[in-house]
Amino acid sequence: MQTMKCFSRPEWALALAVSFAVACASAARAQQFGEGKWADVNDPVAKQLIEQERKWAVLSCSPSNVIQEFVAEDFVGTSPAGPTYTKSELMERHSKPAPEHDCKLLSAKVRFFGPDVAIIYGKETAVLTGANGKDSRRTLIWTDTALRRNGKWQLIAVQDMDEPKK
Repeated sequence: MQTMKCFSRPEWALALAVSFAVACASAARAQQFGEGKWADVNDPVAKQLIEQERKWAVLSCSPSNVIQEFVAEDFVGTSPAGPTYTKSELMERHSKPAPEHDCKLLSAKVRFFGPDVAIIYGKETAVLTGANGKDSRRTLIWTDTALRRNGKWQLIAVQDMDEPKK
């Protein structure tokens, strides 16, 4: 016959107290970090991230060093057509003049998931000149993931899609 171990009252109370403390701490951590929180419009980190996104959105129209500064070495992006690309491929693509003009960041919102992870949701537009010389407006909707490493915010992943035609 197998016997069950029973806790004495002090052990039972201690086990209950520890379980309760762990559950409360886990719930608080999940609420604080798991669900995330939208950045306040005056949040300096959110402002910095949005400014970097603006520089990236207009990169084809106004070259800058935003890729070198803001994109992590282990970055992977997904283009609207589906293929993924790395930081070095991104830098190669932007080393040549692009047939784009009227580049604009239309919107960007930041949601923090703890002190070191931010997801930036945004929309940008540019006018592309085709091989036939005709212009067409392209609008991208994107989700970018930023990570703070050694005190520096960098993009580690992006997902872009063309805005559906209305």
